[in-house]
Amino acid sequence: MRLVLVGAAVASAALVVVGTATPKTLACKPTLSDGGGPFSRTGAAPPRRSTFGKGHVLSGRVLRYPGCKPVRGAFVEIWQESPGVGYVRKGRASVITGRDGTFRFQGPMPASEGGFSPHIHVHVNAGGYEDVVKTYFVRPGEKSGRITIVLSSAL
Repeated sequence: MRLVLVGAAVASAALVVVGTATPKTLACKPTLSDGGGPFSRTGAAPPRRSTFGKGHVLSGRVLRYPGCKPVRGAFVEIWQESPGVGYVRKGRASVITGRDGTFRFQGPMPASEGGFSPHIHVHVNAGGYEDVVKTYFVRPGEKSGRITIVLSSAL
């Protein structure tokens, strides 16, 4: 980091901090939410489970902004369209992140829906942070995927 003096000839000069962005600071920007997704369709709680089938594994981390520190105790819910039956309870699951902010779900390969390629909706909720809903799109032939959600303070 460099300090640059702006307006040195003026008695009340302003101090500007010029920093160099590192890959870590670039990666630790708050995640923009995609909106409610299918979660707004029902008030029923998702089953607490990490496995609800076989075919695809989605894992990830929940971090906080600023600092990119793990968020322990975040509620992570997924909902995907089940092949041939749509958005039903069978395609829902939820877990709580551990100390390191990680989560993992194993389920069937999600189905295509409404002209969209196969995808998984991820909803993250943690006390003191803004809720985030992201859609993870599964690439053709992909057996596993990874997502990082960076939460920002609700205060």
